[in-house]
Amino acid sequence: MSGRLGDRSRGGPVQSFYLPPGTARRPVIARAEGIYLWDSDGKRYLDGSSGPVVSNLGHGNRRVLDAMRAQAERATFAYPGLFESEANVALADLVCELAGPGLDRAFFVSGGSEATEAAIKLARQYAVAIGQPERVTVIAREPSYHGGTLGALAVTGDASAHRLFGPLLRAMPRVPAPLTYRLPPGHTAESYAQACAEALESEFARQGPSTVLAVIMEPIGGLSSGATVAPDAYYEAVRATCDHHGALLIYDEVMSGAGRTGRFLGADHWPQARPDIVTLAKGLAAGYTPFGAVLAPDRVVAAVAGSGGFNHGHTYFTNPLSCAVAHAVVRETVERDLIANAARMGARLRERLLAIAERSRVVGDLRGRGLLMAIELVADKATRRPLPLGLVAPARVCALALEQGLALYARRTSGGAYGDWVMVTPPLIIDEAGVDELAEGLEAAVAVFERELHKDGMLG
Repeated sequence: MSGRLGDRSRGGPVQSFYLPPGTARRPVIARAEGIYLWDSDGKRYLDGSSGPVVSNLGHGNRRVLDAMRAQAERATFAYPGLFESEANVALADLVCELAGPGLDRAFFVSGGSEATEAAIKLARQYAVAIGQPERVTVIAREPSYHGGTLGALAVTGDASAHRLFGPLLRAMPRVPAPLTYRLPPGHTAESYAQACAEALESEFARQGPSTVLAVIMEPIGGLSSGATVAPDAYYEAVRATCDHHGALLIYDEVMSGAGRTGRFLGADHWPQARPDIVTLAKGLAAGYTPFGAVLAPDRVVAAVAGSGGFNHGHTYFTNPLSCAVAHAVVRETVERDLIANAARMGARLRERLLAIAERSRVVGDLRGRGLLMAIELVADKATRRPLPLGLVAPARVCALALEQGLALYARRTSGGAYGDWVMVTPPLIIDEAGVDELAEGLEAAVAVFERELHKDGMLG
């Protein structure tokens, strides 16, 4: 929204950066607690997506609010070029312990896009520091999403974004992501994943292996692929290719990290394919403050520090207030055993969503891990024929869900070229009753959507 709040108070139109003229106004948030939000009319909504997959702890967590207040009373800001912060050190120690071997140092920023930028710059400075300045290319995947800044967009696989912003950036090469539902003719998920791994090896050869700095990928897809999880062999193949050619492997865990998939990192599901660098954001501070992180090994950080230090930073990096808030979030996540709860409730959610898919004519696929799930919408389940692009099906289902008191999240990749999906990603604090309420609201919304399609003759 813009700053023209006076228009709202006078009852006039509110200018928005996002909503075209004539778009229905969204509910006005009044308060939020636990897994629920209330609008100014008193209607309650279950947060079935954790906002844009952010609110891992739900809303109004007292421990986090107390930590926020306590740190604010000590110091809200201290520039890290002049002062160390106890909150920064404590958070780094905790996060790196949870992340496990090889992810020894943490650099804290204000969000996922900043984390992507910092990770790429760190990789580049490491290459220069060890005498490999020719490494300048980052291989990414199509589809993928790594952030909205120009550097992050350069490694994002979204054709629509590149048509608009491409002239402003140096787009990096992209190879196919191992999608598991919409497959090329003649492929299974396993054979297509192998083909995608081979395409990565071919791209190294095309670029010149010694010029490739890193490969960046989402180990478990977010909005870009609707929570796609590749066959296990794919991860080991990517790791082996990077090792063979001396390139770094960067995992974008902005959505999949911080416990959402039933492990602290999505990477933990594939221990034989550990990344060199990991980016985190979203659930790391759970929406209580804008926050992100880059995790890296000692060998990378030591080489960069020894060559003069990390040539990168923002005004609010390692902000003590934000670090204290994130520390409280991570402690709460660990001490309430919410990572294990994400695995348990994820299994229950999968069961409920599978039942919906079996009864529905428009839910063609369900995928994900833990509480990072998505459903794909189709016009014909037998042929996997997508719905008409102009229908903008995910937005319609989200609107119908909101009417049912359920808040969901969707965003199209490449204008819907890879299909239409809706994320189902509730807070990690959700219990069995909450999962059942979420599933009931979603099924009701899907049923209304299905009736609309049937009325318009769009179903196969």
